[in-house]
Amino acid sequence: MRKGIHIRNEKRTDYETVEKITREAFYNVYVPGCAEHYLVHIMRDHEDFVPELDFVMELEGEVIGNIMYTKAKLTAEDGTEKDILTFGPVCVTPKYQRRGYGKTLIEYSLARAAELGYDTVVIFGSPANYASCGFRSCKKYNVCTENGKYPAAMLVKELVPNALNGKKWVYRESSVMAIDEEEAQRYDDKLDKMEKKHQASQEVFYIMSHSFIE
Repeated sequence: MRKGIHIRNEKRTDYETVEKITREAFYNVYVPGCAEHYLVHIMRDHEDFVPELDFVMELEGEVIGNIMYTKAKLTAEDGTEKDILTFGPVCVTPKYQRRGYGKTLIEYSLARAAELGYDTVVIFGSPANYASCGFRSCKKYNVCTENGKYPAAMLVKELVPNALNGKKWVYRESSVMAIDEEEAQRYDDKLDKMEKKHQASQEVFYIMSHSFIE
């Protein structure tokens, strides 16, 4: 573990801080505004939430990052079902980003997930951010969405070698990910005002999120 860093499970007293840094980390990055802090807010009470894998990162006692996991499912062509994990949001407060803290948090949580007996994690994100943590294209593992497509942003990591056993799998995420945008906006409206802006990262996200691998 890096000097000054402590990773522990989130406590109820962390909730407001975690939602605040999540909002600050994601605001205007993918769309004008964001809904990730609202997802954090509702995820904790959902049946698919995995509290054992809800971690905060402290730097010299200050909470600077968070990662949360939910259960997801893979279904093979022969009907075999596999319970797996997905994580997100994962964030580091803006002033500490691009220093390796996020990678440290991810790798720590993946090790804990393996200890709990999970063998596969599927996420959506930029390959540039997650390839160094061992995530690979969903196409390489023959994991597709329900429409049979292989999104460029859908990434897979086996926590146990050959866990997917060469089969074709269909990924289904938790229902908690289907955010009600109007509810998310009402929640955001209750918080301190942040200016919604258009910026280049939103176009990058749009391109990535609408790209598929043949």
